[in-house]
Amino acid sequence: MSIPTPARRAELKKEIGKVGFFCLAFGAMIGVGWVTAMGPWLKSAGPLGASIAFAIGGTLMLFIGFCYAEVTAMLPVSGGEVAYAYKAFGPGHSFLVGWFLSFGYLSVSAFEAISVGKILSYLFPNIDQWPLYSIGGDTIYGSHLLLALFFVSVITYINYVGVQNSMRFQIYLTLIFLAIVVCVIAVGFIKGQVSNLQPLLVGNSPAAVASGILGVFATVPFWLVGFDTIPQGAEEAKESVSYRTIGILILVSILAAVIFYMLLIVSTSMIASWPTLTGSELYTASAFEQAFSSPIMVNGILVAILIGLLTSWNGFFLAGSRVLFAMGRGRIIAPPLGVSHPKHFTPYHAVLFSGLITFCSALLGRGAMIAFVNVGSLCIAAAFLGVSFSFLKLRKDFPDQHRPYRAPGGKVTGYISIGGSLLILLAITLPFSPAALRWPLEWGILLALSGLGFLFWLLSRKSRDSTPKEERDYLILEKFK
Repeated sequence: MSIPTPARRAELKKEIGKVGFFCLAFGAMIGVGWVTAMGPWLKSAGPLGASIAFAIGGTLMLFIGFCYAEVTAMLPVSGGEVAYAYKAFGPGHSFLVGWFLSFGYLSVSAFEAISVGKILSYLFPNIDQWPLYSIGGDTIYGSHLLLALFFVSVITYINYVGVQNSMRFQIYLTLIFLAIVVCVIAVGFIKGQVSNLQPLLVGNSPAAVASGILGVFATVPFWLVGFDTIPQGAEEAKESVSYRTIGILILVSILAAVIFYMLLIVSTSMIASWPTLTGSELYTASAFEQAFSSPIMVNGILVAILIGLLTSWNGFFLAGSRVLFAMGRGRIIAPPLGVSHPKHFTPYHAVLFSGLITFCSALLGRGAMIAFVNVGSLCIAAAFLGVSFSFLKLRKDFPDQHRPYRAPGGKVTGYISIGGSLLILLAITLPFSPAALRWPLEWGILLALSGLGFLFWLLSRKSRDSTPKEERDYLILEKFK
C-alpha cells in the first residue's frame, strides 16, 4: 500500500529564464578577482603562465561541470547538491554536503558585504568615517558597517519579494558590467603594446616556471566557483526553459568565465609594464591609470568592480538561501527554513536567516573574513567532490532514469571529476601549497564548523526521524524521486 503524496511541499515561483540562469552563474563567477588578484597572478606566473593556469584549471572545472550538468537536468530541484546526495546516498550525506555548501556560499556573501565599503572608498575616499575597532590589522569603520547594512538589506529584500526581482537585478548589472569590461579589454588590445607582456613567464628554470603556474592554478577553482548557483535555482526555471538547457548553461557559463579571465590577463598586461605594478592592490585600475592618466577610465573600472561585487553577492546569496531551504523543506534540519512565502513564493525564512548571518559576519572585517572565505572555498570544493560521487552512484543505481542531458565520456568523466576535485582539495589542505589553509585560524574555523554541524545534526534528529522516507523523498525530489 503506497503512502499518499503529502500536499504540504513548499513551492517556489518559476521565474528564471535562460538569460537569468547565465547571468546568475557568470555574475557569480566574475566577482572582483580580475582586479584584486591580477597582480599576484602575474607576479607568480606572468601573463602566459597565468593564462595557461586558467586554461588548465578551466578544463578541469569543465569536467566537474559535465557532472553538474547531467545531475541538474536529471533532478532540477531547489538545493541542487542536497538533492543529488540525498538520492544517491541518503540524508546523512545530503546534510554533510548541504551544511558545508551553505557555509561556503554565505561566507562569500559576507565577504562581499565587507568589501563593498572598501570598493566605494576608492571612488569616494571621504567615506572612511568613525573608526570603531580593528580585527586582523583591518580597521572597521562605522560608515562601512552602515553601507554593509544598506546593501545587505537591499539584497535580502530583492530575494524576499521574488526571484523575478533578483533576476532582473542580476541581468541588468551583468549586462552593464560586460559593456564596461568589453571596452576595457578592447582598449587594452588596441592601445596596449605586445612588448609590455614581457616577461611572458616567471622563473629562471622550468621547475620555477611550473611552480608559478601551479600557484595560480591552485586558485583557479575559487575564481570559477559560481556556475554551481544554477542548480540551486533549477526548480524556479520558467516552463519555457528545458532541463537540458539548464545543464548546458552550466557549461556555457564556465567557458565564458574562463575566456573572460584569460582575455583580461592578456589585455591588462599589454596596457603597461606589468612587473612594475604587481604590488598594487587594484592592479587593473592602476595599469590604466598609469597608461592614460584618465580618471574617467579608472572610475569606470572601479564601477565595474562594484557591479561585479554585487552580481557575485546576489548569486551566492540566492544559492545559499536555496541550500538552507532545501534542507529545511526535506526535514533534514530546521523545518522552518523550508517554508515559502504565501504571496511571493520565495524561501523567505531562509532568505531572512541568510541576510542576518551575512550582516553579523560583516562585523568581523576583511581581515577575519578572508579566513572564512578560504575555509568556504574548501567547503565548496568538497561539494564538487560530493557531486562527482553522486554522479557515478546515480548512473549505477538509476541507469533508466530520464537524463535530458548526458555527460560525454560517461563514467570516465565522473572519475576525472573526482580526481580534479581531490586535486583542488589537496591544493587547499597540503601545507606546502600556496593556497593551503593556515593554522591555527583557518583550520580552527573548519574544526569549529564541523563541530557545529554535528550539533545541528543531533538537534534536528527528532524532526528528521519523524518524517517517513516516502514523504522526505517527495519533499526533496518531488516528481523526480
